[in-house]
Amino acid sequence: MNSVEGLLTQIQGLSSTASDVLSLQNVLKQADESLHAESTRLLPFLDQLDPSKHSLGYLYFLEACTAGPVTTESASSFVLVIARFISSCVAEQIRLAPDKFISVCKRFKDQVLLLEEPLRGVAPMLTAVRKLQSSTEHLTTLHPEFLLLCLLAKCYKTGLSILEEDIFEVDQPRDLYLYCYYGGMICIGQKCFRKALELLHNVVTAPMSTINAIAVEAYKKYILVSLIHHGQLSTSLPKYASGVAQRNLKSLCLSYIELANSYNNGKIADLETYVQANMEKFGSDNNLGLVKQVVSSIYKRNIQRLTQTYLTLSLQDIANTVQLNSPKEAEMHVLQMIQDGEIYATINQKDGMVRFLEDPELYKTCEMIEHIDLSIQRLMTLSKKLTVMDELISCDPLYLGKVSLPFPFIKLF
Repeated sequence: MNSVEGLLTQIQGLSSTASDVLSLQNVLKQADESLHAESTRLLPFLDQLDPSKHSLGYLYFLEACTAGPVTTESASSFVLVIARFISSCVAEQIRLAPDKFISVCKRFKDQVLLLEEPLRGVAPMLTAVRKLQSSTEHLTTLHPEFLLLCLLAKCYKTGLSILEEDIFEVDQPRDLYLYCYYGGMICIGQKCFRKALELLHNVVTAPMSTINAIAVEAYKKYILVSLIHHGQLSTSLPKYASGVAQRNLKSLCLSYIELANSYNNGKIADLETYVQANMEKFGSDNNLGLVKQVVSSIYKRNIQRLTQTYLTLSLQDIANTVQLNSPKEAEMHVLQMIQDGEIYATINQKDGMVRFLEDPELYKTCEMIEHIDLSIQRLMTLSKKLTVMDELISCDPLYLGKVSLPFPFIKLF
């Protein structure tokens, strides 16, 4: 290999056109081993490169000089350099060396965590995701890294920005597991329980040949969120879940299954007793906050059951039936549920009576019609996409080799 100085000259001269960059890629591949050997003295050379023009060459230098151990003292300067590179680099160039770009971004994540400043990594990592993606349907290895930073920095709304995109292309199965698991946790943080259930369900039912820790932790949270959002849990997994998940998940999450059984009985005292007895277990799983929400939600579920039986009921009767301490506490629960759209009712303050009503939605307002129209359009787009994917799979030689049966030999003569 030529000297580092010579390589810099080649980078500066071969970064103008697409064909030049392809030629440079071959040069850099050959020089990569030598760059790593010189890693300790490469950082000053970055000042001679413009990340917005020499993105590919800059990436090779940056990946080599960040390959070694990083101290807390040097992490701060590296974070600034990498953040600047992510912001300035040209997507078409860094996609020629995706593994190196992913490696640099993961080290960036490690460094902001070393500095205990995850918030510094959120915006640059989102930019990195967008530059690495070939389309919004593409799930990259950086998606989980971005969502993890959002979780640690409590930037839940920023994390939600990529969770509404439909994913059809996945680089690695583990990326999908972590994307859905971290995404589910972000949705829980925003109390978007429906979306959280969808993402956690994807982890639990994804194909797997052996049980993995991500699926186990996702199933624990899936149970808790199901109780909070639906007030019940179906203990049987869907038929399309893998046999490994069907056989193992329940036994590995037994305390959570028992919690769900206690919840379904509707007896608050029994549920609280069970939670107290297993407090250490739920705490060690970092699920104690969710468990407390489960306990709180049982009051709502019991009130909702009353709406199926009674047209009117006094606040005192609600408090007695639901095991609340006073009519005032019952009134607070009912008002909150009305505000959240969980029940439809009116409270007569004069006599303390609650009148339960039918859903007032007539599905004919302009907003509702627009919402239905958008949902139909999204489903039509999804249906077309699935049809195309089905056609591609049906022509895949590997797929055909696994599912096709040999034709029986038929003697024609």
